[in-house]
Amino acid sequence: MSDDLTTPTRAQTMAWPLGLAGVALVIIGSFLSWSFDGGILGDLSINFYPGSLQILAIIMAVLGLVLLLVEKGPLKKPLGQWLDATLGLRALGLTLTLYMVLVLIAISVESDGLINVNPGGYISTVGAILLLVSSRMLPLRQLRDLSQARLPGWAEILAIALMMAAVLFGAAYALGLTDAWAFVLCLVFITAVIAVLFRTGVMRWFGHVAQRHKKVLTLAAFAVAFFFPFTQNGSDANMSIATQVLIFAATAMGLNIVVGLAGLLDLGYVAFLGSGAYVAAMLSTSAFATIDWHPPFLVVMLLGAGTAATLGLIIGSPTLRVSGDYLAIVTLGFGEIFRLTMFNLDGTNGPLLTNGPNGIPGIPELEIGSFNFGDSHVVAGIELGRFANYYFLLLLLLAFVILVFARLNDSRIGRGWVAIREDEKAAEAMGVNVFGLKILAFVVGAFLAGLAGTIKAHQDVAVSPDQFIFLESAFLLAAIVLGGMGTIAGVLLGATILKLLPEKLRFFSEYRLLLFGLLLVLMMRFRPEGLVASKRRQLEFHEEDEELAVAIESELVEEAK
Repeated sequence: MSDDLTTPTRAQTMAWPLGLAGVALVIIGSFLSWSFDGGILGDLSINFYPGSLQILAIIMAVLGLVLLLVEKGPLKKPLGQWLDATLGLRALGLTLTLYMVLVLIAISVESDGLINVNPGGYISTVGAILLLVSSRMLPLRQLRDLSQARLPGWAEILAIALMMAAVLFGAAYALGLTDAWAFVLCLVFITAVIAVLFRTGVMRWFGHVAQRHKKVLTLAAFAVAFFFPFTQNGSDANMSIATQVLIFAATAMGLNIVVGLAGLLDLGYVAFLGSGAYVAAMLSTSAFATIDWHPPFLVVMLLGAGTAATLGLIIGSPTLRVSGDYLAIVTLGFGEIFRLTMFNLDGTNGPLLTNGPNGIPGIPELEIGSFNFGDSHVVAGIELGRFANYYFLLLLLLAFVILVFARLNDSRIGRGWVAIREDEKAAEAMGVNVFGLKILAFVVGAFLAGLAGTIKAHQDVAVSPDQFIFLESAFLLAAIVLGGMGTIAGVLLGATILKLLPEKLRFFSEYRLLLFGLLLVLMMRFRPEGLVASKRRQLEFHEEDEELAVAIESELVEEAK
């Protein structure tokens, strides 16, 4: 059914033309000057020559026009019965209004006052507000379930390719922005597009398409990741951020086994990353290295991962008999013990292994065979620097970590971990080896973190105890909670957000932890299952909501009686 639920009122009748007027004002205002100062936000001071931020506003306005035509126009017949244009317009109107308000604030802050905002900025802001008001006046309609719509196989594969290409272009464009305000506004634009896709039901349909073509989606995702360095024109700054994101993501994926699958709260996980990094540093050819043995890097990776796994076994054996808050306290203590131990292995308070607080600097570039990761290479006319070289290596590591996680998650061991997470006593009563599987989770998670640490040491060219503080463990745990516990895409998304945003929003340096805490509070309130929830956990949350709704309804009935 696609008919309105109620007879349209006068306000609802006026909503559609009001929305068209809002779209027109946004586009007209975007072709006019927004700012008197041409030296800020990429020069928005030229009439009839839109800057990059004005083009983003025009794109959102055109998207609003498309949704209005789906609501009432030539697109209603083919798409109106499938797409929820009203909810999409509401999301778009809200984010477009926020976008224009932030533009006015940015111009005011960068050029000392609203007096430097030209009429075009105000016209586009009024248009955004009109679109928001009209979207709230439009009636809701009953629609078909878009997730049941099926296209030919080639069309669905093409949709996956287009989505991945959009992700690649969006990531390249966002990282290319050097102005902090421009980056924030770009994030608002991306949020607007994603919100519209979710509210209209397109993302629900895309999720089903992805399930039907998992291999194609995986291949497309890694193709996007592989071609990403070629979009940066050899920018070492952006590729440095990208390598840090990959290290963080690979480490978070290992912690996802411990927390997301087994349900064990580990607050000292960064120690396993540090142990792998220190092993690689001590076995390197640095002038400050403390061990006179320099095996091939593959051996170093295995030694670093094995050392981390051994530490996981040592800390896990006596402590995993406790759970909950007690386990969190013990693992927090282990993380601090590791850091303080690295301080004391300086040859005075203990054996000379880590050079104490000075750490091990001057770690040489990684060499595998005749390939030196510190050398630049020209590929397809684009110069790829050292960070791009490490990026490709880390991409292979992340692929391996994801493969290990996915295989374990789908195995009998993974089902045992999930059973322990849901109800440890019930799992033990059903014959699950609770203690053994807990130890295995700690060991495997530590092993993967140690692998990432060995590459991190060479990529950072120095290792010191201050790199492995408790705050890093907290951020790793937050990436899992934010993205979605027990998922792959969610953890990758959460790691990217928490590592990328602090690097690009350095002008918020004094408030980053405040914003980080606010983000987690909002997530716990509005989406406790994470940005990309696992099907099992999402089902549990929905069941809890249904039980709560039934209980409330029963209480209301009793009160009415």
